[in-house]
Amino acid sequence: MMAGPTHHALARPEFDEGPKILIVVAPYYKDIADNLVAGAMAEVEAAGGTYEVVEMPGALELPSAIGIAARMGEYDGFVALGCVIRGETTHYDTVCNDSSRGLTLLGLQGICIGNGILTVENYEQAAVRADPQGQNKGGGAAAAALHLVALSRKLARKDKGLGFTADRLGEG
Repeated sequence: MMAGPTHHALARPEFDEGPKILIVVAPYYKDIADNLVAGAMAEVEAAGGTYEVVEMPGALELPSAIGIAARMGEYDGFVALGCVIRGETTHYDTVCNDSSRGLTLLGLQGICIGNGILTVENYEQAAVRADPQGQNKGGGAAAAALHLVALSRKLARKDKGLGFTADRLGEG
């Protein structure tokens, strides 16, 4: 008999200075959102980071909130959390696609974001995925953000500038 698929999780990144993470959550399904946030908070704490939590009305507002916070706040990374359950209309597709697209566009601008917006067929699927003792998708989203923060710190060069350094200005 063939074994089921296995999932590999990267080791938690280590930081000299703990990152500051903003967790942005849409608590439309409050108990699901609370579990997602609990998982995210635990992951950030385990990595030595600190966090703040803010709430938005829905998943569509999460990218805008993160964009504002990235421009105006002092955060190293962001975690987007929420839950979209398929209904009878195409609104589900719009919310899923546009919230994901918005987060992706922010990420491509260099903002470190973990996407923990659940997109599911029913409440039971959401509950399993949100459970911090189960699939812990909130913790997974926080881990993604932390890995991006670690990568951005690793790739940042302190001497990177305009092509010259002050000690070379007088040479020539």
